[in-house]
Amino acid sequence: MFVSDIRKEFYDVVVNQRVALLVSSDIDALCACKILQALFHCDHVQYTLVPVRGWQDLETAFLEHKEQFRYFVLINCGANADLLETLQPEEETVFFICDTHRPVDVINVYNDTQIKLLIRQDDDLGIPAYDDIFRDEDEDEQDSGNESDEGSEPSGKRRRFEEGALERRIERQRERREWEARRREILFDYEQYEYHGTSSAMVMFELAWVMSKDTKDMLWWSVVGLTDQWVHDRIPHMKYVTDVATLQRHVSRHNHRNEDEENSLSIDCMRISFEYDLRLALYQHWSLYESICNSCYTSSSFKLWSIHGQKKLQEFLADMGLPLKQVRQKFNSMDVSIKENLREVIEESSNKYGMKDIRIQTFGVHFGFKNKFLAGDVVHAASALLENVERDEKGTDNFIKALDCLSRSNIEQLHQGIDLGKKKLMAVQQTVASCICTNLIISQGPFLYCYLMEGTPDVKLFSKPLSLTLLSKYLLKAFVRSTRNKRCKLLPLIMAAPLDTEKGTVIVVGIPPDSESSDKKNFFGRAFEKAAESTGSRTLHDHFDTSVIELKTEDRSKFLDALITLLS
Repeated sequence: MFVSDIRKEFYDVVVNQRVALLVSSDIDALCACKILQALFHCDHVQYTLVPVRGWQDLETAFLEHKEQFRYFVLINCGANADLLETLQPEEETVFFICDTHRPVDVINVYNDTQIKLLIRQDDDLGIPAYDDIFRDEDEDEQDSGNESDEGSEPSGKRRRFEEGALERRIERQRERREWEARRREILFDYEQYEYHGTSSAMVMFELAWVMSKDTKDMLWWSVVGLTDQWVHDRIPHMKYVTDVATLQRHVSRHNHRNEDEENSLSIDCMRISFEYDLRLALYQHWSLYESICNSCYTSSSFKLWSIHGQKKLQEFLADMGLPLKQVRQKFNSMDVSIKENLREVIEESSNKYGMKDIRIQTFGVHFGFKNKFLAGDVVHAASALLENVERDEKGTDNFIKALDCLSRSNIEQLHQGIDLGKKKLMAVQQTVASCICTNLIISQGPFLYCYLMEGTPDVKLFSKPLSLTLLSKYLLKAFVRSTRNKRCKLLPLIMAAPLDTEKGTVIVVGIPPDSESSDKKNFFGRAFEKAAESTGSRTLHDHFDTSVIELKTEDRSKFLDALITLLS
């Protein structure tokens, strides 16, 4: 059931209770969690935080905590499957679900007692009407019961009655079959595509705002949550622009309210600003040259994996009139005179080189005097910490570090994340270049396919879902720029990478065709399920994104064959 008044139906209900907070492993979920934690601290709400990476984690966490808690808050997990069927809870257990995954399972939508959806209904949800998918079983039982009550009537009359009853029963069965066929069709149309709705961090920020408890930190976390959806390409461009406008109004309100505090320029002050900035990842913490080489937008525009692309980049730098010495040194060390109008200079030259969208609407934050971060920087840093493979740490350690780097009291952790983020972006670009130069992307008919071999540099990094998805999106963009085959430009991509060599498993991700105007709807979740079913492939559909699965290595070829047949 959708919650219409989030304060009354959610917050006022849990404020005097003990709550279990189950949070998915993505940056938007972490930001929503930070906002809710801050609200809980304000009102001394007792809660237990449990990170969950997939459905198995969710089931385990629920089993461990169901005795102690009646209220469970699920962030970015639980909406797109029948939760009561999955978890089998007691009748008094209540789940509050704040989740960006769409479509929302219809059983969750129409459960009035145990499922409370903290989901914006102005998102275009397209939920089928109740009568189209649920039917009252009592009618059929009543009709069949009436037919046996006429035993004492004269035989002729009784025969006519039985004939009429039989006709009615046949008619009802025909109607039922038609209704069931229509129901299957309606549900198929509703469930066939996976996509994402409004950022959970924004939903939680709206709760804080409604209660007049919103702070600048909370506003910054909601900015980072939305930016995560943009960085990982989860929402259409128009949705991003609309949500940016919503947050921009809140930023103006907070800056206006806190002008006195800013004038005092205290060392702890925090200022959020709306900016038109460059689509260059981490450039303020790197050298401009390395950022251009390792940002998806510029790297694929120049085709930097080719000698011609490298030459084009040199021409671009010459066109901007920036000395190579300046471009290759740390951004912080560049001449102030160059930095002052750097954005304008880059934008002007970018237009000549066909990069008309080099500017993006975003937000920046100043902590005190010297720490400035763009929202995209924080997303890259937190993602790299969340999926860090350098140390053999448990997933929960990475989760806590990623959560910590979002606090302004933990700038050190954020800088560590930025260093890891640079390494990750370099690994992504090197892998993209090697896949294109060695022709690893194969057209399989209805889709493109790429498999990272065991032993590929950084292959361990790409056993993680966020990293593999980011690589797939960058690779598809680069491939579309480099191929001459017009048909290939319109195809989606399936990418696989080794997951666990001992168990003999691979991680597989499917992404929709690359297009700026696309609605980001992904049909691979349903296709993966059907292909596994029809071939008996040993798959694990554990991820909250249905387009990410685990597969036994030896089942790979029959699974792919089934997908080709299914999607042709």
